[in-house]
Amino acid sequence: MEMHPNNRQGWSFFFCLCMCGAICESFHYSVPEEKKSGSLVANVLKDLKMDVKELSARRARLVSEGTKQYFQLDPHNGNLILQDRIDREALCGQKDPCILHSEIVLENPLQVHRIEVEIEDVNDNSPHFSKKEFIFEIPEHMPTNTRFPVESAKDADRGENIAQNYTLSPNDHFRLDVQSHNEGTKFAELVLEKQLDREEETHLFLILSAVDGGIPKRTGTAKIIIEVLDSNDNVPVFDKNIYKTKLMENSRLGSFVTKVEATDRDFGSNAEINYSFSQVPDDVQRVFNLNKHTGELTVAENIDYEMNQNYAVNIKAMDGGGLSAYCKVIVEIEDRNDNAPEVTITSLISPLPEDSPPDTLVALFRVTDMDSGDNGRTACTTEANLPFMLKASENNYYQLVTQQPLDRERVSEYNITITATDWGSPRLTSTRIINVQISDVNDNAPVFEKSLYDMQLHENNIPGLLIGLVQVNDLDTEQNAKVTYSLLPGKVIDQPVSSYVSINSETGNLYAIRSVDYEQVKDFQVTLRAVDSGSPPLSSEVMVRVFVMDENDNAPFILYPLQNGTSPSNDLVPRGAEAGYLVTKVVAVDRDSGQNSWLSYELLKATEPGLFTVGAQNGEVKTMRPINKRDTFKQKLIIGVSDNGHPPQSTSATLSVLLVDGFSDPYMKMVDIPKDEVVEGEDRTLTMYLVICLAVISFIFLVSVLLFIAIKIQKRRKFIENSTLSFPVGPNFPENCGDADAGSLSRAYNYEVCLAGGSLNSEFRFLRPFFPLFSVEPAQSQGAPRISPGSQDLSSHEEESQPKGQVRVSLTFH
Repeated sequence: MEMHPNNRQGWSFFFCLCMCGAICESFHYSVPEEKKSGSLVANVLKDLKMDVKELSARRARLVSEGTKQYFQLDPHNGNLILQDRIDREALCGQKDPCILHSEIVLENPLQVHRIEVEIEDVNDNSPHFSKKEFIFEIPEHMPTNTRFPVESAKDADRGENIAQNYTLSPNDHFRLDVQSHNEGTKFAELVLEKQLDREEETHLFLILSAVDGGIPKRTGTAKIIIEVLDSNDNVPVFDKNIYKTKLMENSRLGSFVTKVEATDRDFGSNAEINYSFSQVPDDVQRVFNLNKHTGELTVAENIDYEMNQNYAVNIKAMDGGGLSAYCKVIVEIEDRNDNAPEVTITSLISPLPEDSPPDTLVALFRVTDMDSGDNGRTACTTEANLPFMLKASENNYYQLVTQQPLDRERVSEYNITITATDWGSPRLTSTRIINVQISDVNDNAPVFEKSLYDMQLHENNIPGLLIGLVQVNDLDTEQNAKVTYSLLPGKVIDQPVSSYVSINSETGNLYAIRSVDYEQVKDFQVTLRAVDSGSPPLSSEVMVRVFVMDENDNAPFILYPLQNGTSPSNDLVPRGAEAGYLVTKVVAVDRDSGQNSWLSYELLKATEPGLFTVGAQNGEVKTMRPINKRDTFKQKLIIGVSDNGHPPQSTSATLSVLLVDGFSDPYMKMVDIPKDEVVEGEDRTLTMYLVICLAVISFIFLVSVLLFIAIKIQKRRKFIENSTLSFPVGPNFPENCGDADAGSLSRAYNYEVCLAGGSLNSEFRFLRPFFPLFSVEPAQSQGAPRISPGSQDLSSHEEESQPKGQVRVSLTFH
């Protein structure tokens, strides 16, 4: 059997690899066609010289060279199983032997074994002729022993299953001569044994049968019609019996292939020669066109070297008299670099751990090229500046391995471009992109967004209030980036920090557990920890400072004068005081801070509104105008103290001011005045009635004036009567009638007041102070008064010089 040149070249390259020390070995098996799927082809364990465990451990795979996988390798028992039914004629056509090439690829270490499975032919096709009828036009008087080639029967089978013998139905003129070609195929020729006589028979009908050598034998028949023609004694003659030419694949349509030429010595119509295909398969007739007049053979269809490397075309030349001659044209197809290399991925590891060591196998692939010679030789490269490299292996296999450490946080995936280039002219290139995902390992600890967090919390907060949020960045992903927040132990005013705040372990939200008082805690620190869920887990810590913001939750507190429910303090103002006279000062404090503790003072209510004023910032009570005799003896002031918070808090202080005449010291005993002395007219403020109509206001005003005059006359009468009975005279006046806690003065002064009987006006005469003063005991206050020795003479003298009808009153102020 003749071996095709391309097959010889492939085997030479294969043997060269083996001779160069590559680990490769070829195994040959065979299987009949039309065998059902799942059938056992062979067991490779014996040929591989290994057991089932080693076969499975080395991840044995069967890789087919074609696009379709006809066989399957069972790694558990080493059986090579037929995966699909095979039709040898559809797979290989007339190619003999029909061999399917596959490779057993073993990893760790990498080893490739070539598998050749020959598809054995079975006699499943009958011989057949291209036509049901063949017409031979044979002139009469044709010399005996003239041979007429008969078209060979076509049989899709091979070997003994093709047509092995031809038979001819019995007749008187022809016999059938069966011969063999050099390649072993049979062909038949009609041999004229007895000359034809058109006058006796114009047509002969013969039956040609073709019988194959299979079991059982199959037969095909065709009818041969012999038309007897008039004499034409010269047969066309070709200048060559065999024409050989070369044609480049992918030649343009209409390209010239070759020209056949035959001559006929006859004249006239018997010398007119027409060319036609003789016993040429349909696929060859589609590829070439034959000019029946000139004998030129041209290209009619695209020619692919990878489909057929040569064509054999039989051409018949027939003259006008029906005589014919035959020749053969052999067309050899030259390969052109029209197929780019193909990259086939065998295995791929993705995702790839980022901590993979160098020289880790990432992908295993093979580069193939359907062209031959240098057009089929390939080289494979990849991109530069990548942490991967290519390692060439036997039989055009390549390994993609790591060569540098990987970092998923820097590059999470790689699109690696594999470029395969052949050695043809021009060179053809193909690319294949391999996507390699990098899987994460826990190599990055969580990092807080800030090195120190400052948060604010308003005092008197509700429990469970969100204080703030802390967040971390973890360059890892998935489980390695899942962070849990926790609170580290600590103290806030000798109490665990966990009693003040808590943190959401998933979101990082910091909450206040309890209400905080700014006056107790102004700020505190919390240490937080973030731990990821990797293995091993990584963590980081951060400090959070929580500043408590003051709220206006404390009202001002009056330090002076005290408002504790005891006898109120009394401040004395001489009736001769001018405007701007400092009466006293209200002192208040606020426990809040900032603007919440900024205090302002305001006069809310006074017996006589225009008499006194209060400093808005310092709380100093001063007179606004000079004091006259018409001003009420006892003045009551209500001072409001407000802070600057939102909303503001306020309180009030009540001051009692006594207007006295001619005292030289600023403090004297308060005179008990009946409750009826309070001027009722002053309490009736008219500001509340400004919205009432003018007529009603005028009426009320007139009634108020009349009542005021009547009350003043009544009060003066009661005052004169009570002054004669109630005021103690002389040094027996008690010295502690004032509130010891209400004022800032500590010295006692004794004044003597003379009231003229029957007079509407009171005259006060101030005498020098007496030191020391002695308090009168309660038991003695209702008896005869005790007069100190030092004042007897003065008292008697004054009594003598005092006009009749006057009452002397002695007042003591502290």
